[in-house]
Amino acid sequence: MDQLAALKFDSSFLFASLLWSSIGVGYWIYGKKQRVMMPMLGGAAMVGVSCLVSSWLLMSLISLALMAGVYLLGKRGD
Repeated sequence: MDQLAALKFDSSFLFASLLWSSIGVGYWIYGKKQRVMMPMLGGAAMVGVSCLVSSWLLMSLISLALMAGVYLLGKRGD
């Protein structure tokens, strides 16, 4: 119980987690329907980051980097 009490759930963290996990699920669904592996993996990574990272700023930076990586690798494959 002490570990749960130590977690600090502020509104910025909760909003960032909701935003990035929702975008990640969207990426994953898009990749699944289009049968493209890169958006699927990027979406799964974004959902994982939103669950594992406890800082909203770090979560946002990692998620933005993942989005840029999926975009750049998708452009490279075209």
